[in-house]
Amino acid sequence: MQWQYLPLENSFKLSDLRTFDNQAYGDVTVRGSHSPSLELDFRALPDDQFSPGNTMTLRYSYGPQINPLTSLVEVELDNVVVAGKRLTSISGGNRETLKVTLPEDRIKPNSRIQVNFRLDPRERRSCSRVTDQQLWSTIHADSEFKLNRQQVVRLPDLELLRAGYPFAAPQDLSSTAIALPENPTQSDLLLLLEVSERLGRLSRAASVKLDVYRASKLPVEQRDSRHIIAIGTESQFPLSEAFEQGDGFALRDLFSRHWGQKQIQTLPDQEGLVRQIISPWNPERVMLVLSAQTEVGLQQVRDLLSQDNLFFQLEGDTVLIAANEPDPSPYDPNAYSLEFLQQSSQRQLASANLSSRIAAVLRGNWFVLAPGIVAASLVLYGVIQLYLKRLTGQE
Repeated sequence: MQWQYLPLENSFKLSDLRTFDNQAYGDVTVRGSHSPSLELDFRALPDDQFSPGNTMTLRYSYGPQINPLTSLVEVELDNVVVAGKRLTSISGGNRETLKVTLPEDRIKPNSRIQVNFRLDPRERRSCSRVTDQQLWSTIHADSEFKLNRQQVVRLPDLELLRAGYPFAAPQDLSSTAIALPENPTQSDLLLLLEVSERLGRLSRAASVKLDVYRASKLPVEQRDSRHIIAIGTESQFPLSEAFEQGDGFALRDLFSRHWGQKQIQTLPDQEGLVRQIISPWNPERVMLVLSAQTEVGLQQVRDLLSQDNLFFQLEGDTVLIAANEPDPSPYDPNAYSLEFLQQSSQRQLASANLSSRIAAVLRGNWFVLAPGIVAASLVLYGVIQLYLKRLTGQE
């Protein structure tokens, strides 16, 4: 199964995208001066990295009897207008075009494009009543998109978990396994159901191939080849290697925490912990740690996974979550406290081709490119001058 996001090709048409009921887009006609906009998912793959030069060529038609002074078409990306054009012909337009530049930093896994027609009639009736039923506009299915992108991802990064990546890649969850304590408690099982539900909501596969194991039953080949989600309190955690990596944040026994080179005592510790690390057994895989010192902390992790307003704040590689009151309301934005940490150095897990990687390095270090060129030119000039002097001396 593949991610059901943008097509893998860098050049595609509107007809290659899918509606909410998984149908291909055709020509779309809207009517009236306050006609609804055409909204379509424009969700980038989680590991897409965009370069400048992304465009959309909108092809559209519109009917006669519009006011050319106040009628226009505009394109929005995530509710931000990126281009617009005035409709100038009172006799209507046939297959006109609008070329739109799509900002590379605004195309995200949850992006949407809206195409709006603002149509005003040439004449108004008495009492300012608008006669607009004769106004119409059509967006053609051969509108084109051209993207300049490469597949590069750096992990650990909990922000990518908002789209299910990498655990839901592929979408049937066949690259992921869940590890539970040897004797899981009710809290462990409830958290298992919660994380499974969240991944199911983020994926669209027709089948599910997610495997769940007790700690002693996790096969070595599965542990080494899959992304792992480990669940449990610190005292019963199924994979102790998760708390033994480097000097980052980690839970310890007796309600203590390891942070940097320091040991911190926290009693009682009711916070939940979500942390993503590079797998200790395979540098091309990651482990997601869902843990706490107590079962109350595991409840906080369940709340983080179940509530969209909390889950879609994820960032960094470590999140600490605590409830600010005994029975927090999911509708209260101040009911929880979230602390985000970036503890581990990121590793590039998906590589583009050599030319794309060189271009990415140059874009990321553009501010040193010009001085570097000047310095290289001076060195080359000095070498040439030295060579000419020696050549002149020999003659």
